Amino acid sequence: MNPDVLNNQHSDEIAAFLAVASQGSFVGAGRLLQRHPTVVSKRLAAMEKRLGVRLVERSTRQVRITEVGARLEQRLRSAIGLMNEAQQQAAEGASEIRGTLRLALPAAMGRLWLGPMLPEFLAAYPQVSILADYSERLVDIIDEGFDAAIRIGELEDNRLIARKLSDHRRILCASPGYIKKHGMPETPQDLLNHNCLRFSGLASFPQWRLHRGNELQAVSPKGNLTANDSESLLAAARADAGILGAGDWLMSRDIAAGKLVHVLPDWQLDAAGGVYLVRPSAKFPGAVVVAFKQWIESKFIPSPPWAI
Repeated sequence: MNPDVLNNQHSDEIAAFLAVASQGSFVGAGRLLQRHPTVVSKRLAAMEKRLGVRLVERSTRQVRITEVGARLEQRLRSAIGLMNEAQQQAAEGASEIRGTLRLALPAAMGRLWLGPMLPEFLAAYPQVSILADYSERLVDIIDEGFDAAIRIGELEDNRLIARKLSDHRRILCASPGYIKKHGMPETPQDLLNHNCLRFSGLASFPQWRLHRGNELQAVSPKGNLTANDSESLLAAARADAGILGAGDWLMSRDIAAGKLVHVLPDWQLDAAGGVYLVRPSAKFPGAVVVAFKQWIESKFIPSPPWAI
């Protein structure tokens, strides 16, 4: 038998038993449940048969709860009270901004930009705690139990609800010292004559696909340093080691400080993507998730925090 059907039958039997216990008759119980008294009687009889015990003593005028039935009634009403209390607490939790928020953040962007902003959110909501996971891997936020995540690039998981926070641009940069020594590239093909610092996590790796409007040029630059960590490549670019292709969020501070200069500024590396807030479902989001969504959106208005 289908377990759901069985559970529904049990619920009907328990409702019939409690109604009879409170009303003292099948007629009164039927009136309370808006069922015919014979239906109530059959459900109670089915419950007694299932449990193998008599719960009420029947007479022509009234029913009397047995000692076993009285103990069962007390425990059932206590259990129902606990369930009602649990549901009430759950409903209150949906409106109160409190609890733990599990976040999955991209490692480098999280360390440089997102993590330093989180204390501001915690100060605004002192009853909230954050459990943050920094990783460059694509976490499964549903299976791994995260409330929300920040994702970079293009989204493929249609199980997720996504909110685009900003565009994501990948650009090319190098230090003034490197440019002084090796010259400034004028075209994408010129990159083949330069030492390029290559991020192995790029979707098109080892190619660099450069876009300018509708124009696309793909090159396969060479370089003596390839890594899956963008911050280590940034350190190498600062040290005059070569030309780096990475997100503008990674290099914007160095560009503003004059430590890096924009290479081929009319071209963008790889296809246009975005920075997204993603979460498992739009149905009944908790108050903590809603508060974080509104707060992080405000940090990207009118432009992302790393905008030069």
